[in-house]
Amino acid sequence: MQKSPLQIARQNYQPKMPVALQGGVRLVEGEKTHSVADQEEIKKLFPNTYGMPLITMEPTQEKNHCAEPFNVGVILSGGQAPGGHNVISGLYDGLKSLNPNNKLYGFLGGPSGLIDGKYQELTGDIIDEYRNTGGFDIIGSGRTKLEETWQFDNGIEICKKLGIKAVVIIGGDDSNTNACVLAEYYLQKQCGIQVIGCPKTIDGDLKNEMIETSFGFDTACKTYAELIGNIQRDANSAKKYWHFIRLMGRSASHIALECALQSQPNICLISEEVEAKKMTLNDIVEDIVKVIVNRANAGLNFGTILIPEGLIEFIPAMRVLIQELNDMLAANEEFVSLDGDDAKREYVKSKLSPASCELFRSLPKGIAKQLTLDRDPHGNVMVSQIETEKLLIEMVQKRLAVLKANGEYKGKFAALNHFFGYEGRCAMPSNFDADYCYSVGVTATHLIAAGKTGYMSLVRNLTKPAAEWLAGGVPITMMMNMEKRNGKMKPVIQKALVELDGAPFKYLQEHRAKWASPDTNYIYPGPIQYYGPSEVCDQPTRTLLLERAGK
Repeated sequence: MQKSPLQIARQNYQPKMPVALQGGVRLVEGEKTHSVADQEEIKKLFPNTYGMPLITMEPTQEKNHCAEPFNVGVILSGGQAPGGHNVISGLYDGLKSLNPNNKLYGFLGGPSGLIDGKYQELTGDIIDEYRNTGGFDIIGSGRTKLEETWQFDNGIEICKKLGIKAVVIIGGDDSNTNACVLAEYYLQKQCGIQVIGCPKTIDGDLKNEMIETSFGFDTACKTYAELIGNIQRDANSAKKYWHFIRLMGRSASHIALECALQSQPNICLISEEVEAKKMTLNDIVEDIVKVIVNRANAGLNFGTILIPEGLIEFIPAMRVLIQELNDMLAANEEFVSLDGDDAKREYVKSKLSPASCELFRSLPKGIAKQLTLDRDPHGNVMVSQIETEKLLIEMVQKRLAVLKANGEYKGKFAALNHFFGYEGRCAMPSNFDADYCYSVGVTATHLIAAGKTGYMSLVRNLTKPAAEWLAGGVPITMMMNMEKRNGKMKPVIQKALVELDGAPFKYLQEHRAKWASPDTNYIYPGPIQYYGPSEVCDQPTRTLLLERAGK
């Protein structure tokens, strides 16, 4: 396979690690833990893994060694995130340092590989090809959920066949919830298989008092911020387009907020703020229009607007409409059998409440149709298919036409729409993510060697130099609460939304008026840098720096 010069150079990059992981490691158990909410329910569901202590790792003079070799399986679960290959590299190197005869097996295509017995031994030659690279292509990923007893039992049989002592699941909140369920089941069955999770998601919503950030968020945001900066440079040069840019992040606006902190656009919408203020679509449009008119009055008919992918579900009236649609369309054969978009549209209108029907009628037909497309496995609308940026452009355009007719707007409005998603999920990891992920992988091996299960690999103190990072493990049950999924209450890891009283949002709030003004305040971050001064190459996200300031 032909490689670029950067690929070749990156393969030789040696990730930086905490001092505690650079030699012998000793595990220290701390206080027992409890779940973030719904303690009694979670304890009842997870009697074997609830209340386990926090673990920290300290350096020791004694070299770690396992006399008896053991095998480990690894799964990449869910959407891609930069750095996944380095978690696997750290896992492999950690295993080999404990005993050269230890083996690492990769389950192919995600969790289904464990169920179906599709796997590959990951040897040194394979691992070396993927060090410090983006993507999940070393073994592939998938979204199969590990929820059924027969799946767990199939996994036991496959692990016994391969002599696997532990399974490492690299995934987001849902995947790590599944890891916790799997760990509990294997303890109940006393089958001797451990389960360790690793925190992955570019959305940034897998974080809490222990997990400072999920891996991939840093690289993805820097990739998107570069593209936004490029667009802003073009906008400031051509001076004739408003760019409406939708960014990944269904459940939380962390990506949009971080990209705004890095690039300083004219407008950045935050879903959590929209919900808190009970804003309508028209309210959002009016806020955008005010900025456009103000800049036009200064002769500036251009700008940038960042839009979180999940915005539409945070608008209270839209959420009610979407919930009604979800309930109505669940296994609705009558709707599916209807012929043509117009027939389906009339059918939907006849079933909605008066308020939702009025809102549905007001939407452009293209957006209304997108709201009625196939649901995801949870029975929810697939927001990534809803082109919110186009909806806003159309509504802004109509409002500006009214203002122009009334003599209240004399500018020219031309808009371009963008969606940045897949561009960032498999980018070559930043130094931060390369280092962080490698440390997460090595940490996982020490948790396995110590016989731990139901833990998430933990690396903290991330705004300090890598040598000062702290490694350990956090019980997954500590992050869980009960939420309604498909009509039933289920234990899940609590998602972290943007905190409106948190430092990152407050910074946006304090500066947004200046960024929206006729003065140009754009920042052009440029591409990710891998070699050079630490302040250019190794810095974490602005979000993390603001959150950890003074801690």
